[in-house]
Amino acid sequence: MHLPVPYSDTAFTLFGMDVKWYAIMIVTGIILAVILGCKRAPKYGFDTDTILDLMLVVLPCAVIGARAYYVIFEWDRYADNWLEIFNFRGGGLAIHGGLIAAFLAAWLMCRKKGLNIVKGLDMAAPSIALGQAIGRWGNYFNQEAHGGPTDLPWGILIDGEYVHPTFLYESLWCFLLVVVLILIARKQKFDGQIILLYGILYSVERYFVEGLRTDSLWIGPFRQAQVLSVSLIIACTVVYIILEKRAAKAAAVAEAETLADEAIAADGSAEMSAADSESAAEEN
Repeated sequence: MHLPVPYSDTAFTLFGMDVKWYAIMIVTGIILAVILGCKRAPKYGFDTDTILDLMLVVLPCAVIGARAYYVIFEWDRYADNWLEIFNFRGGGLAIHGGLIAAFLAAWLMCRKKGLNIVKGLDMAAPSIALGQAIGRWGNYFNQEAHGGPTDLPWGILIDGEYVHPTFLYESLWCFLLVVVLILIARKQKFDGQIILLYGILYSVERYFVEGLRTDSLWIGPFRQAQVLSVSLIIACTVVYIILEKRAAKAAAVAEAETLADEAIAADGSAEMSAADSESAAEEN
C-alpha cells in the first residue's frame, strides 16, 4: 500500500489568497511545540510568561534563519527574482539555518534576562523535535524533500514514479525522539544532557536520510546537511562525555561527603550513648 498522493498543496482560499498546507503544518508544529515547552518549563525554572516572551523573538528569528540559509545555498534560483525570497508560503526553509538562528536568538535573550541558556535548551529540545515532526508534513503536501526511486510499499508517487518519502522518515524519527527525550529527562543527570542527546540523535537520522534525498543543498561535492550532521555528532558527543564525567565525579564526591557526615553523626551518637550509660552507672 503506497502513501497516498495529496490532492492539493492548497488547504483553502481566504480573501483571494491561497492558504497552503505547508504553512498550516509549520504553524501547527510551532503551536504544539510552544505548548509542550510551557508544560515542561517549571522543571527547568522557567514560567509560561517567560517562555512566551522568548518565543516572540526566537520564532521569527528561526523562520528568517531557515529561509536565509536555504536562499544562500540556492542563490541561483533567487538572483534574478529577489521578491521571491520573501515568499515563504511555497516552502524553502532549511532546518539547520532555523536551529542556528534560534540558538543565537535564545542565547542573546537569556543573557539579557539573566536566564540559564543550557536549562532552556534542555527544556526546548523535545519541543524542537515535535515541531520538526509535524512541520515535515508540509513537505508531503508540497511533494518535496523526497528521495530517489524505490519499490518499497510505502513509496509515494511523484512525477510519475514512486520515491522514498524521506519527509515521513524524518517525521517518524522526530516523534520517537520526543518520547525518548522526555523519558530521559525524568532522570536527567546533568544540565545540557537533553539538548546534547537531541543534537546527536537527530543528526544521526539526518545524515542517513539526507543520503536518500534528491534536493540536497551542497558544499562543493558534499551534502551540507551531512557535513553539519557529522560535525554536530562529534561535537555533541565530546561535550556529552565531558559533562557526564563531571557529573559522575560530582555525584561521587557528594556521596562520599554524605557517608562521612553520616559516619560522624553515628560516632557522635555512640559517644553520647556511652556517656549517658556511664552517668547512669555512677548515679546507681
